[in-house]
Amino acid sequence: MAGLSRFALRRRALALPIVLALLAWSGVGAAQSPPSVENQVKAAYLFKFAGFVEWPDGSFARADSPLQIGVSGNDGLADQLEQMVAGRTVAGHAVQVRKLRRGDPVGGVHILFIGAGERAAVIDMLAAARGQSVLTVSDAEDGIALGCMIAFVVAQDRLRFDVALGQVNSSRLRISARMLAAANRVQGAT
Repeated sequence: MAGLSRFALRRRALALPIVLALLAWSGVGAAQSPPSVENQVKAAYLFKFAGFVEWPDGSFARADSPLQIGVSGNDGLADQLEQMVAGRTVAGHAVQVRKLRRGDPVGGVHILFIGAGERAAVIDMLAAARGQSVLTVSDAEDGIALGCMIAFVVAQDRLRFDVALGQVNSSRLRISARMLAAANRVQGAT
């Protein structure tokens, strides 16, 4: 600081409140860290998946019922997804995000993301969705083996996804060929 003029010191002193105000306005501060790039990409995928899946008749209570995306085991992803889908629709359905905990009912959820957390928690959430027309997605290392329909994987340093058609078909969901073409790997394809 010894070589700075009085003008330079005053300019720095005035800049600090502006920087702090910009950080507060943007939602970035010491108490709240910025969303991870990984969560941003996963949120974008979850939202895009909704546009490439067809749910069977009766999956929506009414024609204007919202499409619900449940997120379990990753509140940061749920928060990012909430911001991303605010005011957006898919096939005429407003998109809503629900944070779920282990043991919560998944009724009314159309897409269920299950974070990698405890293996038992992943198994419990998948069991809660079994028999329903719910697209299950996870970032658990062995998500497909556990029974998920879609598993996030890292391939060639990029976040991608694998699809298990056996699980998809048993839930009466239909995934667009365009989405399957974008997958890293499709299990059960003929």
